[in-house]
Amino acid sequence: MPGSAFRKDAAVKKSIMAACGETPVTPLHLPGNHFYVKRDDLLPFSLGGNKVRIAAAFLEDMEAKGADCLIMYGNSRSNLCRVLVSACHQENIPCMMICSDDPDGARRVTANSRLVELFGTEILYCAKNAIAPAVDEAFRRAKERGYVPYYIYGNRLGEGNEGVAARAYAKAYGEICREEARTGRTFDYIFHASGTGSTQSGLIAGQLLAGDRRRIVGISVSRDRERGTRILTEGVRAFFEDAGKALPEHFGEAICLEDAYLAGGYGQYDDRIRKTIRRMFLEESLPLDPTYTGKAFAGMLDYLEKHEIRDANILFLHTGGTPLFYDYLLSEGL
Repeated sequence: MPGSAFRKDAAVKKSIMAACGETPVTPLHLPGNHFYVKRDDLLPFSLGGNKVRIAAAFLEDMEAKGADCLIMYGNSRSNLCRVLVSACHQENIPCMMICSDDPDGARRVTANSRLVELFGTEILYCAKNAIAPAVDEAFRRAKERGYVPYYIYGNRLGEGNEGVAARAYAKAYGEICREEARTGRTFDYIFHASGTGSTQSGLIAGQLLAGDRRRIVGISVSRDRERGTRILTEGVRAFFEDAGKALPEHFGEAICLEDAYLAGGYGQYDDRIRKTIRRMFLEESLPLDPTYTGKAFAGMLDYLEKHEIRDANILFLHTGGTPLFYDYLLSEGL
């Protein structure tokens, strides 16, 4: 377990926070609507992506709670773990990763998993249904070594930190509003890949604070609508509770999670997603991946077609996962 305490160098300590600046919004040349993409994949830390913002929120919360050892969870594709490990290495924070198998029991090697290993991260492997015991073991090891552990998802069941992660995209929602004020262009819809729910919970919280009523559509990459909606609801509630603000009564109306585009589940994809990834890179030089952004982009196009939405201003939040684009490129090509 590398490191023993936060570095004292404030410039290094704030490196990931400094990377969470505003990202560009650029047009896409697609028919039917006016498409734009917010390039959070270009956030300048550890290959970018939405997890840069979320990792920064976790690290701030960890420091505020007086912990000195970070425990994270993901599988081999995890963008969040890649970013957190990079940040912990820079700031000399001891960390451990709990890594679950894929739903089919496989343990795949990805660019993200190789990058996590590059930093010498201590990894606890477990089955998908054995995460809680792995969290217990990580806590035991950390305490045995004299550390105060911080698990990014709260308790052993993954409960308690929902509001922390949502803070990142409640703040980022303000960037979208400022973009609209600068350009005079209002986005009618915001689409994005919805996985753990942190990004969507934050966007919804930001929208509620702003008081606007646009449609934020999360394209689920792993969860069914019922379970995903429960998680989003808890994330929004936790954000407002942590902020000491009253939750608007109508907040449930702002939750829109589409589960029609799962393509079999997390990490699974079909020919429609393959064609979307190829098209968007060849026509727009936009790198998408089959686990998150490619699945969400293909789902967005189908959603707009099925709902007969035309001539609207559409913003696609590109949440990143650049290493997963290269995994796909090397395994299947375009």
